[in-house]
Amino acid sequence: MPTHRNTPQIEHGPSGSTGILVVNLGTPQAPTTTAVRRFLQQFLSDPRVVEFPRLLWWLALNFFVLRVRPARAAAAYRKIWTDRGSPLLVYSIEIAKKLQRRLATLEGNPIPVELAMNYGEPSIDSAVDRLLANGVRRVLVLPLYPQYSGATTASVFDSIARKFGKLRWIPEARFINDYHNAPGYIDALADSIRTDWALHGRGDKLMLSFHGLPASMHSNGDPYHFQCQETARLLATRLNLSDDDWLISFQSRVGREEWLRPYTDETIASLGKRGLARLDVVCPGFAADCLETLEEIAMRYTELFAASGGESLHYIPALNAGDVHVEFLAALTTQHLAGWTTA
Repeated sequence: MPTHRNTPQIEHGPSGSTGILVVNLGTPQAPTTTAVRRFLQQFLSDPRVVEFPRLLWWLALNFFVLRVRPARAAAAYRKIWTDRGSPLLVYSIEIAKKLQRRLATLEGNPIPVELAMNYGEPSIDSAVDRLLANGVRRVLVLPLYPQYSGATTASVFDSIARKFGKLRWIPEARFINDYHNAPGYIDALADSIRTDWALHGRGDKLMLSFHGLPASMHSNGDPYHFQCQETARLLATRLNLSDDDWLISFQSRVGREEWLRPYTDETIASLGKRGLARLDVVCPGFAADCLETLEEIAMRYTELFAASGGESLHYIPALNAGDVHVEFLAALTTQHLAGWTTA
C-alpha cells in the first residue's frame, strides 16, 4: 500500500543521542547604545527579573529606563570589550568547547554541547534547534549559575519550556538547578584563589562579592541568599580563613528598592576609610567574567577603594574556562547524565 505524501517518515530504531545545553545570561552584540538597548529591552522585560506590576513597569522601562540606561551601559561595555567581543560570550564559548572535549574523553564518545544565552545571541531557541538537528533526543540543561535564583535559573527554565512548547516532538530533559555547595566547585574556587595569591601575593582581607537581589525576592522564598552564604562559608573553610580574614557582600543593585545587604560599594568605601592597605575581591557567583566583574569591581570599585583611603584593590578573576573549572563541570554533567545512554 503506497505511503501518503503527507505521512511523516519516522525512523525506527535508535532513540537518539544525549546533548548538553550550557546557558549563560547574555550580552549585547556590540558596545553600542542601540545594541545595549535591544539587550536591556529583552532582559528587563522578563517578569522573573523585575517583579513589578507589568503595566507600571512597561511604562517605566520604555519611557525612562531605556532612554537613560543604554548609553551609560554602552560606555561601560566599551571599557571591557575585546577584539573577540564581549568577555562573557568569549569565556562562555570556551567553557562549552572545552566541556565537549572533556566529556568525549570521559564518556568514550562525542556528546554534543551547545551554548545559549538566555537574552541575546546565541539564543536558546537556535541552540536547541542545533541539538535536535544533531539527532539529540535527551537534553541536559546546565545554567552557569552556581547559586539558584528565580531571576536567573528559573528564567532559563521558562525559556526552555517556551521553546519546547513550540515543538511537536519534545526531547527528554533534565535541568541542573544549582551547584553552590558542590565540593568540586568549592575546590575550583579555592584553587583559583590560591593560584592568584601565589602569583600576586595575598591581601589583608578577602571580599566575596555576589550579585545582589531585591530583598523582596528573598522574603518571598528565593533561596539565593542562603546559597550565597553557604558558598562563602564553605570556601572560607576550604581556604582555612579565620572570621577576620573574609567577608561577604552583594553588588550591582539598581533603583531605590532595598536589596540584599551588605552592599559591596558601601563596604569597600568603609574598608578604605579604615585604612585597609589591600583588599582582594572574588565573585563566586559568576562562572565567567563580565561587565559586573571587569568594569564594576576591577575598575569602578578599585577607584572607589583608593578614593576612600585604601591603597590597593585586587580583583581575582572568575573561573572562566580554566581546566579545574571545566573538569568540575564535566564531573557535574556526568553525574546528572547517570542512567541516560549517551550514544
